[in-house]
Amino acid sequence: MSGKCYASPPCLAAEVDPTYFDPLAVDPDQARDVARWRKAERARLRGERDMLSVAERQAAGAALARNLCAFLSDRFDLRGRVFSGYWPIKGEPDLRPLLADLHRQGVCVALPLVEVKAAPLVFRRWTPETRMVRGDWNIPVPPPEAEAVTPEIALAPLVGWTDDSFRLGYGGGYFDRTLASLSPRPFTIGVGFQSARLATIYPQPHDIRLDAIVTEAGVQAAISA
Repeated sequence: MSGKCYASPPCLAAEVDPTYFDPLAVDPDQARDVARWRKAERARLRGERDMLSVAERQAAGAALARNLCAFLSDRFDLRGRVFSGYWPIKGEPDLRPLLADLHRQGVCVALPLVEVKAAPLVFRRWTPETRMVRGDWNIPVPPPEAEAVTPEIALAPLVGWTDDSFRLGYGGGYFDRTLASLSPRPFTIGVGFQSARLATIYPQPHDIRLDAIVTEAGVQAAISA
């Protein structure tokens, strides 16, 4: 084995390297095992996130926002482009001040929302003056009369993340379903806490790699824009 290229058949790969996982060789038992593992990891990571103090969460969020702002400035001319953020829930880093700054700079800021269960997300334009309404999971979202847009660059909140740019989300599958449906696919940046790093999420065929990962510690992974 050299450079993580496997010469042995997949059935023997785990004996060569215990971290090996073939996402194309999924059977029902394996899929159930992965689903159970992910559920346990989500609970663990969310529990750790909930234990952060308000001051720790605010400091990490501010550092993440600085790193994300620097990354965006280095990679993109955002003026006039559609940028999707998110409304923070469940202890996620609060990047709403950054979204307001982007709006003032002439960026078209959008927020995702569930319009139809088990379907791709839709995106509506947001400004700091937008009158928000309650959406799915009671998350504030722009109202139905807000302009529908398609993001060119999108943030993806992370419960967990890996060095090879896979994301552990909340388990609903909405974000992967959305990315798979968009053409062209937006440049997608995972944002979350450094402590949520995982060795692997045991990627499944439906999992989609992100284009970059940014935490309070900096840019952890990125491809060329």
